[in-house]
Amino acid sequence: NFAYKIWNEVDLAAAATAKGSALAAADVIEALRLPAGTVVLAAGAVKSAALTGTSVDLTFDIGTATDADQYVDGWDFDAAAVGSSATPLGVQLARTLDVSDTLDITIATQTGTVTGGKVKVWAVVADISTEQRGAIAQPKS
Repeated sequence: NFAYKIWNEVDLAAAATAKGSALAAADVIEALRLPAGTVVLAAGAVKSAALTGTSVDLTFDIGTATDADQYVDGWDFDAAAVGSSATPLGVQLARTLDVSDTLDITIATQTGTVTGGKVKVWAVVADISTEQRGAIAQPKS
């Protein structure tokens, strides 16, 4: 069993196209599928392309359906520099997934319109779907 990083780059223009209308506050964008049988150790996001459009107040929460801001709360995306990371929300507790889940971007606030921009959402997960019995140390006699 080992830990590994999974990630996906979300294109905000493509998200608006998929929605069929402009992005708005309270929209939820599925960013990353989390596999069953894993433990999520940490998650976050990096701004990978500049925001385009007229929005001057765009903030994101990043989390799951059960806790929308479990990993990031109120990241000021429009003010963030390309290449900068979202500030994680305090101490991130590991979360065991018995069934698959998603890591989502929730648009917490937005003014104006968003016509583009990209964000890379990532998670570090550990596979616990298989069991391995460890060796028991024997004291020397």
